[in-house]
Amino acid sequence: MIHTVITGSGSHIPERVIPNEDFLGHDFRGADQKTLDKPNADILRQFESITGIRERRYAPDAMVTSDLATDAARQALQSSGIDGESLDGIIVAHNFGDVRAGSTHADLVPSLAARVKARLGIRNPFSAAWDLVFGCPGWLQGVIVADSMIRAGDAKRIMVIGADTLSRISDPHDRDSLIYADGAGAVIVEARDTDAGILAHAARSDALDYSNMLSMGSSYHPEAFLESLFLKMEGRKLYKYALNNVAGAMKEALSRAGVDARDVKKVLIHQANGKMDEAILAAFYELYGIAEPPDGVMPMTISWLGNSSVATVPTLLDLIVKGKMPEHSFASGDLIVFASVGAGMHINAVVYRWP
Repeated sequence: MIHTVITGSGSHIPERVIPNEDFLGHDFRGADQKTLDKPNADILRQFESITGIRERRYAPDAMVTSDLATDAARQALQSSGIDGESLDGIIVAHNFGDVRAGSTHADLVPSLAARVKARLGIRNPFSAAWDLVFGCPGWLQGVIVADSMIRAGDAKRIMVIGADTLSRISDPHDRDSLIYADGAGAVIVEARDTDAGILAHAARSDALDYSNMLSMGSSYHPEAFLESLFLKMEGRKLYKYALNNVAGAMKEALSRAGVDARDVKKVLIHQANGKMDEAILAAFYELYGIAEPPDGVMPMTISWLGNSSVATVPTLLDLIVKGKMPEHSFASGDLIVFASVGAGMHINAVVYRWP
């Protein structure tokens, strides 16, 4: 039977490390535009205890999102051993286009996928290149789209990239900016006659009631940024929404695949907030009457990479595949669940059997 199999991966982790201590001198304000009355040291301690983030990575000023995406793509091509000319499609999931350092303006023309294809030197005109915007679940949604095309016989091999530079669109006067980071991850997926690969997936969009939980808005220090818009988040509401809905989407995907949570070896979830991800994992296993998640089932990178949006899951995958997280690995036959939640509000999950 034909299944979609991951045959290569790559990632770009910026070298610029930004520890929490770098924010001790920031002027953090609330939605009322008033400076917070709590010392920054206390804000940072509370932030780390809730999110698990100690540091994050920012792209160097000379690089933009499509640069990060291109590097991750080159690595994926190299690890797969294929010629880029053989790709039937290139999907780049992102949310803000190319935003240059010192600016909040998105550059979206031509598409980031077109830029990546050009920089890779791929001439094949039938290797279609397009962008996908789906919040933080964008990369995983790209994988779902690629799988659907492969199952329909419309493609045999597709590259799916997730890349964002959230540091460029986060309000330095909003403590939520501490969450955001930059990065890129990429995979090659292709049709294989095997029982492994993608078994099933599920996606949902709760736009009617929850579309405003992540949106663009003015800085909490409007005098400093007169016309710029920054990413704004209703953190408590988002946490509750994710806790109430992500586990159900994961279970739906497992149900469609005809497998049980007890068979799952790894859960690769969007690295958004450490405590939130732990709560989602616990809720997922509770749906199956399992009181405690298995030890080591959920690899985490958020403590040192932060939340790089669409890049978190493919980067996590690449690190494990390449042995850079020694405590985690994939063996043939292992059942893996990918899951993500983000702006939209969107949720998706993919069930994958390692070849």
